[in-house]
Amino acid sequence: MHMSPLVRFASGLALLLLAPAATVVRAQSAASAAPFPVSIRVDAAQVRGELKPIYRFFGADEPNYATMKDGRKLLGNIGELGEPQEYFRAHSLLVTGDGTPAFKWGSTNAYTEDAQGNPIYNWTVVDRIFDTYLEHGVKPYAQIGFMPKALSTHPDPYQHEWRPGFPYNDIYTGWAYPPKDYAKWGELVYQWVKHCVARYGAAEVEKWYWEVWNESNIANGYWRGTPEEFYKLHDYAVDAVRRALPSARVGGMDAAGDGGKFMQDFLEHCLHGKNYATGQTGTPLDFLSFHAKGSPSYVDGHVRTGIAAQLRTIDVAFTRFASFPELKNKPIIIGESDPDGCAACQGPQLGYRNGTMYSSYTAAVFARKHLLAEKHGVNLEGAVTWAFEFEDQPYFAGFRVMASNGIVLPVFNTFRMMAKMGGRRIEAQSSGDIGVEQIIKSGVRGAQADVAALASLDTAKHQLAVLVWHYHDDDVPGPDAAVDLAFAGLPAEVHSAHLTHYRIDGSHSNAYAVWQKLGSPNAPNKAQYAQLQAASQLAQLDGPASVDIANGAADLKFPLPRQGVSLVLLDWSDSAK
Repeated sequence: MHMSPLVRFASGLALLLLAPAATVVRAQSAASAAPFPVSIRVDAAQVRGELKPIYRFFGADEPNYATMKDGRKLLGNIGELGEPQEYFRAHSLLVTGDGTPAFKWGSTNAYTEDAQGNPIYNWTVVDRIFDTYLEHGVKPYAQIGFMPKALSTHPDPYQHEWRPGFPYNDIYTGWAYPPKDYAKWGELVYQWVKHCVARYGAAEVEKWYWEVWNESNIANGYWRGTPEEFYKLHDYAVDAVRRALPSARVGGMDAAGDGGKFMQDFLEHCLHGKNYATGQTGTPLDFLSFHAKGSPSYVDGHVRTGIAAQLRTIDVAFTRFASFPELKNKPIIIGESDPDGCAACQGPQLGYRNGTMYSSYTAAVFARKHLLAEKHGVNLEGAVTWAFEFEDQPYFAGFRVMASNGIVLPVFNTFRMMAKMGGRRIEAQSSGDIGVEQIIKSGVRGAQADVAALASLDTAKHQLAVLVWHYHDDDVPGPDAAVDLAFAGLPAEVHSAHLTHYRIDGSHSNAYAVWQKLGSPNAPNKAQYAQLQAASQLAQLDGPASVDIANGAADLKFPLPRQGVSLVLLDWSDSAK
């Protein structure tokens, strides 16, 4: 009998609740075990380089949710992360349809044709989407795609009817095919960019990213054409963007995974091949993009995430980019960067999403992105978290999202933490750090958890920030980490600093835990909703309000639960006045 992912998810939860007594006893024993010591040393005098705000990119398959009530609310949350500017990437900005969203679907009706085959351009819906981004402090990472029905070489069937539980390949319909007329395709892109310049101004649009299509290296998937046809599609689109705005920022190719041979050949084409649109050698590449996903599973009644797979993909992609001297310093965007590969899917292996495991995974993986960029000497500019929201779905339904019914999940508070960091990345060594190479090799499995830190120093603000996480691939109980956080290299003339300690765990910054305590209501009343809203905010951990500094050194001790995340801020701006 076919079982939908939602049913499988519910069945998985039931299996957890009905676990054998021995398993429950082992879990309780692990949770109640004595904390294990972790020593973290942060040296403000040891600068590793700029702490780039790579967290500031988000995206989703479905473009139209952004203009709906909860979509607007979440865009506001993203915009409130502050400077530097956030960006949003979405599929289907040129797809034919009435703008009604659905799982893995979106449309704008930007292009149709009259009875004689003449183009009709309609920017109403795509303008509404971009206007909404900009109103909330977010800029477009503009994906040029997919194929309008009137231009598709295989237009029927066009709009799919996919939903969780259906075969994933059902989504690849008429929008995934090459154009029947590349000149019309190029003119569509030219008119779109020209319109954006007229509406928003060249100074605004040149701050955006423009890239063509999505995961065209998936055979018979997002691109139902040959590699050469994609090069042609890409060349015509990029040429059109640059004709409309010569200073526009263009790149790609947002490959699935590291892109393999497809990516290698695409880069060779862009660097040395004949441009299909211009006849000249080469196609502009202002930035490089690929996708990196983890690989979760469901084993022995619990979720086991696969952080190794995601980091391994990043390592391979960086190796490829670094091998091209012409690309060595090009900005890199990880165009989708997530613990798994399908935001709209459900299932027991995806049960990490609502709770703090998603938070600790995110902290651990973003910190290692910085290290891998440093290892390869590449210019990592950003990583797109491919998770937004699904409008009017059940509360905490198990999708990969940043918010549910307008209530942000614990993971979003990890981004709020990272947004409070800035300046220079400084040395942070932890006795509980498994190390990026070991994680790539075998993940975070067995007896040892990953308890490590990322630290920054903002000399202008007189502030030091330390992000500390306690992550494990297996979502089972375990003992706390007894963290001894020692600071060195602080200004010798400063004798105390204000301390702010933010926390994500079972009882802090965690609306999902509160929802469960309320009995998991299907329709929370107004008072309950207000309670969930309050619980979704980034919360502080009770503790001392200041720390003493002697000879540039200080020390702080605290427990950190498994899958918990802390952000420790030291501020001595008053002392510096």
